[in-house]
Amino acid sequence: MIVRTAALTKRYGSFAALDGCSLDVPAGEIFGLLGPNGAGKTTLLRTLLGYLTPTSGTGTVAGYDCRRESLEIRARTSYLPGEARLFRRMNGHGVLDFFARLRRECRRDAAARVADRLGLDCSRQVGRMSTGMRQKLALAAVLATEVPLVILDEPTANLDPTARGVVLDLVREARAAGRTVMFSSHVLSEVEETCDRVAIMRAGKIAHEQSIDDLRRGHRIHAELRAPFPGVPAEFTGRLAALPRGDRGVVLETDEPLAPLLGWLATLPLAEVRVEPVGLQAVYDRFHRPESPR
Repeated sequence: MIVRTAALTKRYGSFAALDGCSLDVPAGEIFGLLGPNGAGKTTLLRTLLGYLTPTSGTGTVAGYDCRRESLEIRARTSYLPGEARLFRRMNGHGVLDFFARLRRECRRDAAARVADRLGLDCSRQVGRMSTGMRQKLALAAVLATEVPLVILDEPTANLDPTARGVVLDLVREARAAGRTVMFSSHVLSEVEETCDRVAIMRAGKIAHEQSIDDLRRGHRIHAELRAPFPGVPAEFTGRLAALPRGDRGVVLETDEPLAPLLGWLATLPLAEVRVEPVGLQAVYDRFHRPESPR
């Protein structure tokens, strides 16, 4: 595991920004962190990098302890913070030159290619760039740095849809090159499209963790019947969740193969049936419905 935490906790007085967080991230995958603002995503990332000192628990990156060996961790990590600060009086070329000189792992030619793919004019002064342009410039420096782990905090924030797509392509290319990518996001569709595994955070805890392959095996079935729903047969107990909708409607959810279930459904007096993938939105809503406390 390139990233491992065990009961990692960060407290500010009585408030737990990170509360007993245990997580394993295998090398060579794209790992997504989801959750609303205040869920603990940024605190987790900054604690792993040693910018915050944990109150208790442990965290390691590439075998190095985040409390005692943070410099070793940062040498092996490229990090995009949620609000990157860049030199406003420099132009884009100057910023990329600076980072290439600062870290030998940052390839200046690769940074130029990333900036070009993102449609960024590097001749413009940073102080005259839009928020989205500055985000592209920071991404060019981060994604051009050849290290084992790339950590991106909201990498597509402030970007237009075309640039978002390019960033996700670059993330997949980083994985293909053997790097591990961890990124947080509020955009569920880009996480589902890109990540190998996802963790949903709530109140500083890992509320749920799941591989995207397992997620894609899940289905939801909306059925309207001509008679009352008879209930779930014994052979599907524990494999099928049923939520009645009125007297003659039911919503069924399963992670099992559909064929046996559809055979049973065909025996019911169906008026209407619709099958759809469960999707990441439905899983996320189990932990963060609109009425749930933020």
